Amino acid sequence: MNTNKNSYTFIYASVMVIIVAFLLAFVSSVLKPMQQKNIELDKKKQVLAALNIFEKDAETAYKTYVKADQLLNAKGEVVANEGGFAVENAAVTADNLPLYVCEVNGETKFVLPLYGAGLWGPIWGYVALNADKETIYGVYFSHAGETPGLGAEITNYEKFQKPFIGKTAVNANNDVVITVVKAGKVQNPETEVDGISGGTITSNGVDAMLKNSIGLYKAFLAEKACEKACCAAACDSVQSEPVLVDVQVVVNK
Repeated sequence: MNTNKNSYTFIYASVMVIIVAFLLAFVSSVLKPMQQKNIELDKKKQVLAALNIFEKDAETAYKTYVKADQLLNAKGEVVANEGGFAVENAAVTADNLPLYVCEVNGETKFVLPLYGAGLWGPIWGYVALNADKETIYGVYFSHAGETPGLGAEITNYEKFQKPFIGKTAVNANNDVVITVVKAGKVQNPETEVDGISGGTITSNGVDAMLKNSIGLYKAFLAEKACEKACCAAACDSVQSEPVLVDVQVVVNK
């Protein structure tokens, strides 16, 4: 073959492109299971971070603390006891709600996924609620491309995430009341958290994300676990309480 012809160059380039494409496809298929496993492991770490758990062995820790990854419908009813983990935060809808039921130090915690928009792209995370379904046990936030030193500070545990612990997320009327305000403008410490100084738009994004995402679970949060327990206890008390009957015995003389 005449290597000086244009046809040779074209054939050579085509063969090389095909070979490289085949190799890339092969490597991608081989690495895909490993990549998927790393994605799942990272997600487990994020859920655990919302529970303030930062153990090195995330796989073992996840199995220890996360008891179920349920799916709820818009009515707050459990439609599946597993499968919530497979739902991406961006794919959560009002009728497809993942719920992580966890147990930390013998106490029940509920972890809800969050998804929203920051200044330069999507932001997401998780919020862990105590068994009362009102107060926050912990949060985790992340982002795709917020400004380093400004909006990106939502990932800072000590500076931004830790202050959420103990705040009231949902009030007695089941309205989402947790609010991110402008830095230094907190007036109600029970429900407000300082935003990032210089990162107002990202802070507003976190605020909207919390309200929108938690709001999807309103039906579930309305059913307070403590109220159910009291009702059950009351029912049991009524059923088990002995009935006193005044019986008079007449003796014939």
